[in-house]
Amino acid sequence: MHSKSSRYIAYAGYWLRDHRKVILGIQWFIVLFYAALIIIPCFYPVPDNDARILNNLTVFAQFCFWGIWWPFVLLSMIFLGRFWCGVMCPEGALTEWASNNGLGRPIPKWMRWGGWPFTAFALTTIYGQLVSVYQYPWAVLLVLGGSTVAAIIVGFLYAKNKRAWCNYLCPVNGVFALLAKLAPVYYKVDKVAWDENRQYEKANLIKVAQVNCAPLQPLRSMQGSSGCHMCGRCSGHHNAIDLSFRSPMDEVVRLGASEATFWQMALILYGLLGIAIGAFHWTMSPLFIQYKLTLAEFFINHEIWWILDNNAPWFVLTHYPENNDVFSWLDGLCILTYILATAAVMGTALLACLTAATAIAGHVSRQRIYHLAQAFIPIAGAGVFLGLSATTLSLIKHEGINTWWANDVRLLLLVVSSCAVAWLGFRILQLWTSGWRLMVSFCAVLAALAVVNSAWGLMFWWW
Repeated sequence: MHSKSSRYIAYAGYWLRDHRKVILGIQWFIVLFYAALIIIPCFYPVPDNDARILNNLTVFAQFCFWGIWWPFVLLSMIFLGRFWCGVMCPEGALTEWASNNGLGRPIPKWMRWGGWPFTAFALTTIYGQLVSVYQYPWAVLLVLGGSTVAAIIVGFLYAKNKRAWCNYLCPVNGVFALLAKLAPVYYKVDKVAWDENRQYEKANLIKVAQVNCAPLQPLRSMQGSSGCHMCGRCSGHHNAIDLSFRSPMDEVVRLGASEATFWQMALILYGLLGIAIGAFHWTMSPLFIQYKLTLAEFFINHEIWWILDNNAPWFVLTHYPENNDVFSWLDGLCILTYILATAAVMGTALLACLTAATAIAGHVSRQRIYHLAQAFIPIAGAGVFLGLSATTLSLIKHEGINTWWANDVRLLLLVVSSCAVAWLGFRILQLWTSGWRLMVSFCAVLAALAVVNSAWGLMFWWW
């Protein structure tokens, strides 16, 4: 007997299935709004210090993208799964539209490489820092607009009526897939009901329309929500798929034992907890300043002058002399190496802690390390949210709004996400061991958690 809440959530899935025209209307409205925010500010002068959100379109677009759009899209993944991807994402809508009208070629082998989510995230994050994507409209057009054009091209070339771009090459696909593992809602598939109803339909010559799963998910065997775009098209299919509630830790603890991968671990430890932290850190890090001064002294002593030049074009390094914001080649080198060094130090320290935890638990295996790494998804997501929301806070502070509460909220978010990591880590370790081994291996997980929190402590409280 289904509870009333279960029935209501299932009805929400049916509504999404039965109102495709409404969803398409929403998608095209967002596409137009997105295009306007990307393109129009490029025709305006770079805003000065007196520009405000309500009197300057460029600042308004900046606030929409980096102050509201991206932080809260990330947050939505944790509560609603990839609902954004399936119902609201402009790139998803455009790549599927292009695919509907495209060549429909087979997806090539190179596109199926499992390392694309990590690689695309790393390259986009680092390049965005080099061209100051959070500050300047031309950089936004290049990074976000370039991604959108690539999505359209890939959609036109490959896989008829599908979203090959979203499933393989989207720079945030991997991040969204990880965060969606924590969502309390998902499309539950009953394999027994599927098979029984399929047999009944065949025996009675009942024709059931095929479901077009745009993100290319294997519907009958789909268990989690990391790859599902929550669009509702499969809801009720063969009377075996329903939008349902679940435990937020189910996919990490239960499915992670077999489905966690090396590249997911790399994205968590070296991407979200490494590259992203380095990208947020460098602007306020005294270590970065000292590092840059040391390198500058070295190059001057060796009479290597070209690296001090600031003649790089804006699409290579930030170059806005009218705002006194120009990066030299040395700046670019320092930013790049600082971010990579942060990723190497953070990722390796975390990997060492997780390896120690699995060893103490009784058996070291790659799959166990991949699985345990997934316990850190909550604080990885919280960290990116905190980093992006720093832009939100700086913009509203510029508007004269008091942000005295910011550090309290940051601390609360870190505490909540740390507790979630601790709980997930403990439940995973319980699958492998008990007694004193459980407690000592759990201490190694807590050590990894301390490493992450110390990085955010430096950024928000100690520097």
